[in-house]
Amino acid sequence: MYYKLYIDSVFFIQFVMNLCLLSITGKILKCTATHLRIIFGALLGAVIICLVILLPLFNMKIRLIIGAIPVSMIMIRVVFKVHTPRLLIKSCMVMAFYSFLLGSIVLWLDSRFAWPVWLRYSIRTFVLFIFFGYGIIVFLIRKFQKEKTDELKEIRIPIDGHNVHMKALLDTGNHLAEPVSGAPVCILSESAAKELQAYFIPEKYHAIPFRSVGKSAGIMDAYELPELVIKDTYRDICCKRVIVAICNTGISKDSIYQMILHPGLIEN
Repeated sequence: MYYKLYIDSVFFIQFVMNLCLLSITGKILKCTATHLRIIFGALLGAVIICLVILLPLFNMKIRLIIGAIPVSMIMIRVVFKVHTPRLLIKSCMVMAFYSFLLGSIVLWLDSRFAWPVWLRYSIRTFVLFIFFGYGIIVFLIRKFQKEKTDELKEIRIPIDGHNVHMKALLDTGNHLAEPVSGAPVCILSESAAKELQAYFIPEKYHAIPFRSVGKSAGIMDAYELPELVIKDTYRDICCKRVIVAICNTGISKDSIYQMILHPGLIEN
């Protein structure tokens, strides 16, 4: 018994799978990448897998098993620009897990219903199964992340050769934005602002209008910091030109956090 492989079909299916897996991996690790980089990484991975299949070494299963890990590393390195070996290994493990999960969903869909033969073995049907499985996984990821979004983060603000460290609350309810540029605005406590006051430049001043319960409207003084680094689960998120508004209410002196982060800094 032997199987006939059509390399163009393998390339297309692998490309679609890579697109979905790279998107899922980015969502899990909260790594950002442009659509063009994701497409390029998916194409590169599909090309390498096709080359592995065409190599006249070992049998097909061994070639695919050996090639899967290096291909995943190459795609992650190219798309998300991961540098550290530890994070690269974690990223590959995440991709491998969701590859298995996505494949399981596709196989379940294929065996769950009595599809006509001409439809069951169609590439269009297989791709439809992939996107359906991708939709299920993304839905579950978003639901889980929504429950875990409000959490404390360690942040540091590099200024004049030293770092100012503090804790910040990532709050999905913070939709404060600079009125002209629409840039996200974080909220800084007065006590923390005193520590940074010497570095607030008048030329970087912003007036941020806001609305809150018990007060119809108001203006907060805000300044632009050159850099703010958020320590996330798997990486450090470096944000440039971050606007922080000084608030005399909402963050008590005894609070365990000194800043309320805008969720846009994590998403972008």
